[in-house]
Amino acid sequence: MASSHSSSPVPQSNSSDAFFKKEVDATKRFRPVQSLPDVCPKEPTGNPNSLHDSPSLVVDQQRWTIYHSKVNLPAALNDPRLAKRESDFFTKTWGVDFVDTEVTPSFYLPQITKEHFALYQQEITPREKVHERCKNICTPKDTFDRTLLHTHDKSRTDLEQVPKIFMKPDFALEDSLTFNAVLPWSHFSTAGGKGNRDAASSKLLQEKLSHYLDIVEVNIAHQISLRSEAFFHAMTSQHELQDYLRKTSQAVKLLREKISKIDKVMCEGSLRVLRLSLTRNNCIKAYNKLKLMATVHQTQPTVQLLLSTSEYVGALDLIATTQEVLQQELQGIHSFRHLGSQLCELEKLIDKMMIAEFSTYARNDLNRPLEDDCQILEEERLVSLVFGLLKQRKLNFYEIYGDEMINTAKNIIKQCVVNTVSQIEEIDTEVVVKLADQMRMMNFPQWFDLLKNIFSKFTIFLKRVKATLNTIRSVVFLVLDKNQKTRDLEDTLQKNSAKESLVDSEVAYLTHEGMFISDAFGDGELPAGAADSASQRNTSPNSEPCSSDSVSEPECTTDSSSSKEHTSSSVTPGGVEMMIGEDMKLTDLELVRLANNIQELLYNASDICHDRSVKFLMARAKDGFLEKLNSNEFVTLSRLMEGFILDTEQICGRKSMSLRGALQSQANRFVNRFHEERKTKLSLLLDNERWKQAEVPAEFQDLVDSVSDGRIFLPEKKPTATEERKPAEFLIVEGQKYATVGTVLLLIRIILEYCQCVDNIPSITTDMLTRLSDLLKYFNSRSCQLVLGAGALQVVGLKTITTKNLALSSRCLQLIVHYIPIIRAHFEARLQPKQFSMLRHFDHITKDYHDHIAEISAKLVAIMDSLFDKLLSKYEVKAPVPSACFRNICKQMAKMHEAIYDLLPEEQTQMLFLRINASYKLHLKRQLAHLNVVNDGGPLNGLVTSDVAFYTGNLQALKGLNNLDLNMAEIWEQKR
Repeated sequence: MASSHSSSPVPQSNSSDAFFKKEVDATKRFRPVQSLPDVCPKEPTGNPNSLHDSPSLVVDQQRWTIYHSKVNLPAALNDPRLAKRESDFFTKTWGVDFVDTEVTPSFYLPQITKEHFALYQQEITPREKVHERCKNICTPKDTFDRTLLHTHDKSRTDLEQVPKIFMKPDFALEDSLTFNAVLPWSHFSTAGGKGNRDAASSKLLQEKLSHYLDIVEVNIAHQISLRSEAFFHAMTSQHELQDYLRKTSQAVKLLREKISKIDKVMCEGSLRVLRLSLTRNNCIKAYNKLKLMATVHQTQPTVQLLLSTSEYVGALDLIATTQEVLQQELQGIHSFRHLGSQLCELEKLIDKMMIAEFSTYARNDLNRPLEDDCQILEEERLVSLVFGLLKQRKLNFYEIYGDEMINTAKNIIKQCVVNTVSQIEEIDTEVVVKLADQMRMMNFPQWFDLLKNIFSKFTIFLKRVKATLNTIRSVVFLVLDKNQKTRDLEDTLQKNSAKESLVDSEVAYLTHEGMFISDAFGDGELPAGAADSASQRNTSPNSEPCSSDSVSEPECTTDSSSSKEHTSSSVTPGGVEMMIGEDMKLTDLELVRLANNIQELLYNASDICHDRSVKFLMARAKDGFLEKLNSNEFVTLSRLMEGFILDTEQICGRKSMSLRGALQSQANRFVNRFHEERKTKLSLLLDNERWKQAEVPAEFQDLVDSVSDGRIFLPEKKPTATEERKPAEFLIVEGQKYATVGTVLLLIRIILEYCQCVDNIPSITTDMLTRLSDLLKYFNSRSCQLVLGAGALQVVGLKTITTKNLALSSRCLQLIVHYIPIIRAHFEARLQPKQFSMLRHFDHITKDYHDHIAEISAKLVAIMDSLFDKLLSKYEVKAPVPSACFRNICKQMAKMHEAIYDLLPEEQTQMLFLRINASYKLHLKRQLAHLNVVNDGGPLNGLVTSDVAFYTGNLQALKGLNNLDLNMAEIWEQKR
């Protein structure tokens, strides 16, 4: 049964041909692993317990062990314990039980028969036949002489018997995978009592490995035999080489003796001179180094002296130079090991001192007496401080100046209030303690003078701030300009160096070609760079920087190396000359940003002054003081504030909106109060108006005459002149007479006040336009209610609204309409183009006034129409002529004419009577048709003609109506 299995003497556990083992219990399946003898143990590690007694091919080759005993294979196979000879080698290890026991078929594996391979055989049989036929037809392409390669093939065949694992470059038994591959039986467990069989198996493995070793040794010996000639040649050459080395050693010894003699005779003295010269130079350098150390030692006292005179830039330059010397030329000096940290601390102290000094300077500069003098305080000190702060990269120093500006602005207002209050005897400072309360006790002239004083102080303050900040910005721009010049100089030097290198290459080429430079370049054609370089090359071999017997040369080198910064002088706008060093390590972006921040600080100064002024105004406006100002006072205040705003804009170059906004807010309140006062005044005037013609004082005539020139302004009152002139009956406007009431005269003055206020305060133009439109609409609607609506009967107590009242109201409206285009042009000249749409209010007002005038005319016609209807309805055609009806009609027409002729212009009177005549003809025609009176020349027709002639004669006899075309023929029915 064992022979039926295809297995090798050394079964592999990871092989694809797995062994079919006997099924055993799970408890017996896993047995402890018994270690096998170590064929190739590791190197000894010094631990005796780690060594095995088993043979080792590396260490124990000379020591005899039991494994050296020889037993032939037949003796190993003839086991006397068995009755018969076994047919398989593996039964010796696995025992009789394995042979006699049947293996139970697996329930998980199917029964495989030949039928399972039938399909495969059918597919592969035709292919096999084709393969055999092609094999017989085709001959091998490559033929070679097997005799010549017999030896090589034999050795290759022998080496192929050695497993590939031994040929790997990374072969190491320390690797567990390699060890398991070489000794595979370490994976199997052995039953107890079968050690002899295990020993036999290991013996076979040992013999196999020995066989591999023999094969390798044979191949090595073969390779050595192939190269034996070269080996013996090398041995022969070794003796010759030793003879050559012996002769060479003797020659070297002789040469050294000669060189030693030459050294003593010719070189020793010269070298001694050189050593002494070098020693002298070293002593000079040491002396200069000591002098430099003495200078560095005096750094701190010198810095203290400079700080005492506020020479911060010089102190910082000295510290920087000393730090550079310590790091370069005095590096490692033990006595100066703490000087660097001390200088750093001193530099930090200087930073604090400069910031404190700048704060003190800003405080002294801003808090000095505010006079007209705007000179900069100690400009040299300021420039020195700014240079020092820039050198230390303290770029936020301008914030200190900004804080001082805020405090100074507060103090300016406070001091002005204190000085003004102290001069006013009415204010008791012991009773009223707070400055704000003391300020509120001032009247307008006192408070106005105080505000004017504050504005003048703020103006001087801003000019002083601007001068100081301009000086600081000029220093920043000087540093920026220096950086730009430094970059330009570096670019120029790079270009010159490139040109010099080009000229040097040309000179080298000409020298190499054996030509003179003067031959290659004509007289005057030699480049400047070549001439300089040539002169340097000519003078350099025989020239020395300094004399050897002086110490100036090392001193020069020390000074040049320890202070590498190059300085250039610059002059500030104030005439202060400063030396700018190259150690200002500030980028152009930082300098430009700093300059912009300083300019922004000037804008902030303007905003601060405006903000403090706004707070001052608001403190005074708490009790409604500003709203109670009359128009003249407010205009004066507005002009003062506008002037201050323009001054600050001119000084600082930017608009500040806070004070302008406060002025606009107060202007809006003023406009509201201004409008309400005048609207209330107009309302009271209308409520007390009896709508009778009023006399026109001379001042109103002068007011109207001033507007006739196209310019609207309120003329100054002249009391002496107005006393001599008497009031006029009519108001003359551009040659036309206007009969008005007293309310309209005052309304015209109010309108002119609105226009004058717009001139004085341009910012309230739109508000004033809206308020004036509202005032004109109010007058129109209210006058309509009082006259046309007969409201004056109850308000004033009139008995009736007469035609004279109506005509007078119409003429007043016409006077206002005459001034609306002038008012519109006045506002249009002061509005922005985008605000022209507001002018439509005047168009609407004009239309409303014309409609009102037309309604009054219609009312007059309606009065006469009702009279005609009443009288002509009772008309009878009979004698006497003229009839009583026509006499009454002519009488009423005369009264109407008498009432309106002096109030309305002649043209309007004629148009009105034409409309009245048309109404008369309509009623007369209707009555004649009712009486069946026709134009037939009969007696009735004659009577009517006589009455009509009487009516026509009376109407045309009225003043201004003589040329009126009455067309009385229309009273008769036209014959069809």
